[in-house]
Amino acid sequence: MNEEKKYRPLLAVTMGDPAGIGPEIALKTVPDKRVLDISRPVLIANAEIIKNTKEMVEPGTRLRVIEKINDADFQPGIINIIDIPSPNIQQVRLGEISAAAGDIAFRAIKTAIDLAMNGDVDGTVTGPINKESINLAGHHFSGHTEIYAHYTKSKKPAMMLVDDNFRVVHVTTHVSLRQACDMVKRERVLDVIQLAYQETIKLGIDHPRIGVAGLNPHAGDGGLFGDEEINEILPAIEDACKMGILAEGPIPPDSLFALARGGKFDVCVAMYHDQGHIPFKLLGFQWDEIKNSMKSVKGVNVTLGLPIIRTSVDHGTAFEIAGKGIASPDALMNAIEYAVKLCKNKRMNEELK
Repeated sequence: MNEEKKYRPLLAVTMGDPAGIGPEIALKTVPDKRVLDISRPVLIANAEIIKNTKEMVEPGTRLRVIEKINDADFQPGIINIIDIPSPNIQQVRLGEISAAAGDIAFRAIKTAIDLAMNGDVDGTVTGPINKESINLAGHHFSGHTEIYAHYTKSKKPAMMLVDDNFRVVHVTTHVSLRQACDMVKRERVLDVIQLAYQETIKLGIDHPRIGVAGLNPHAGDGGLFGDEEINEILPAIEDACKMGILAEGPIPPDSLFALARGGKFDVCVAMYHDQGHIPFKLLGFQWDEIKNSMKSVKGVNVTLGLPIIRTSVDHGTAFEIAGKGIASPDALMNAIEYAVKLCKNKRMNEELK
């Protein structure tokens, strides 16, 4: 076996909101042989909640609470946990928004970031959080991306969604639609095109083709439906092309994603949150009408522009099914696999320097 196949990166995996499906999907994923074959995962979670959830999901596994990464034992059937204790644990109730749940989720994220920034782990993988609970706990952030950006002092992060060869990077994310329109500026669009280009290069795509969406219907139709394409988006694309980046657009959003799915582009640049999320989730989420639940939830959320690796599920806390044992672990499995890929690419690039 070559050295590359032997390498199993250390990953900090956060539980997400303890009142949602995060603990369940973590228990279905972290001890999985497929995960242990490719990585060394440490769960960052409230140990009491994980213990209670384990009885429903994975009763045969053994929990090992550790204080330091070096104390972990990466053997089949063992889940290594760095505990996030809480004096308000009784206030955490399945399916309910609460400051207690938000505080646990936030502190787990902060712990994972600290571990990665200190070099104790190779990458981080995050479970789903509830933004209202996080803010109720006094942590005023609009999402994971903003938390990571703040604590890593990153000025220009961007969100990328990945499902196999379908990739979408966002110019704006967790702001109102009105604010998003105001934030579509030449400099920001160019920054995101460059981040998209750099990320796909890291994945081994030598000359990535980037399709850039318009903001308005029909990409403005020559200024009939708005001038952002003419004044901001097109100049950014032209700037990128001068740098040698294969960027094309602005392309009407109702056409861009179909073209990308068909193979015309390696990555798409979306102007706002739902413009990129809707086509992505339409492809990756599968509803089971008979069981009245999602039978598969695929897709990975990657934060670009950070000094550390962060991947995540691209779904929410699913409060409505929390505690029922039916949550799909597909997205968390995807996120771990993608984090491993990024860790290996980073290691390879560092060895080549």
